[in-house]
Amino acid sequence: MADPRSAYTQSVDFYAGLRPEELLCAYGSPLYVYNEAMLRLRCREMRDFIPLHRLKVCYSAKANANPHLLEIIRSEGLWVDAMSPGELLMNRRAGFSREEIFYVCNNVHSEELALAAAQSRIVSVDSLSQLEDFGLAAPGAEVMTRLNPGIGAGHHRKVITAGKETKFGINPEDIPQIHEICARHGLKLAGLNQHVGSLFMQPEAFLRAARRLLELAGGFSGLKYLDFGGGFGIPYRKYAGEARLDIASLGRACADLFGGWAVKNAYSGLFILEPGRYIAAEAGLLLGTVTAVKNNGPTRYVCTDMGFNILPRPMLYGAFHDVEIYRPAGESASGAAELPQAIVGNICESGDILHRDYPLPPIDKGDVLALLDAGAYCYSMASSYNQRPRPAEALIRPDGSVRLIRRRESVENLLDLIP
Repeated sequence: MADPRSAYTQSVDFYAGLRPEELLCAYGSPLYVYNEAMLRLRCREMRDFIPLHRLKVCYSAKANANPHLLEIIRSEGLWVDAMSPGELLMNRRAGFSREEIFYVCNNVHSEELALAAAQSRIVSVDSLSQLEDFGLAAPGAEVMTRLNPGIGAGHHRKVITAGKETKFGINPEDIPQIHEICARHGLKLAGLNQHVGSLFMQPEAFLRAARRLLELAGGFSGLKYLDFGGGFGIPYRKYAGEARLDIASLGRACADLFGGWAVKNAYSGLFILEPGRYIAAEAGLLLGTVTAVKNNGPTRYVCTDMGFNILPRPMLYGAFHDVEIYRPAGESASGAAELPQAIVGNICESGDILHRDYPLPPIDKGDVLALLDAGAYCYSMASSYNQRPRPAEALIRPDGSVRLIRRRESVENLLDLIP
């Protein structure tokens, strides 16, 4: 039996010999599926990014905080960051120690700052106001501050996290006030961090921002941490042959830049990267079922059980997730030419569209679809909108066995918090 479209997952042996229909039969549709071997590969690529012993890679837990995946990431030697008490809980459940957790927060209460100071290696704050709050919550502690380098990058304006049109970071001209606040509360300014944005495929903006952070860091003494953020992109358009980010070339450039600066400035602290998407995205996909096919005017609608409540990126950012098509056993793949099709979900909203006009082999009712590269910022952003429960998550191990790593939410669970 030949599927209408499955070349990519076959090329990387994503299912380890299993059929997608088997997984849906065992765990229900829709279903998030992860591949452990792919997750470990991406961890190792980032861990070995540059040959500097003082480099530390901190996985961004907001990309995917399932503790079973976090356990794998920790076993590969990565540390982790957190930005909420919930992420702290997941990180600790996965076995990360206090010394392996960086807390990088945004606009939080003083109580959370105190909790973060107690449960993480160091806290990074991103405003002068939050620095004041941290000084009151944890006087005498070490602290990091997030600077806005004025250079942003990303696939959508909503994920650009530096520059003049973002809520993040302290402007460099306010550095004297950083020193004043730290002195007032006895804080030890131990680190600086920045983040230019998410999903860059060309390294120029990242390198320019890194140079700017190092330039600013040269004016400080006693620093122990320089955090350059993440944002490393992956090729979402697999079937169009989109090129990968040249990690080897970027690694060489970073090694020269970081190493040269460290020698010049007698720096013996850590260099930190925060990749989340690059590590998790390609290790996961979302499986679902075609429940109906219909035409409205000139548009052919492929209707599925995958609404934007469980994969919100297309609705939020116009994001692209490539599609594979699997035909049930015993049925042959159609030989018809590709035609434009809109792939939609089951949410009562006009914006519940995964693809608007994508040329694909004709999709039929009962087909199984996969939305690729769904390991990052997908389940972690899911909701129970329309009171539709969130799906299960399953992990395919290198030996081909499958482990359920999150149970499917039930409609009864939707009542759990109602008094």
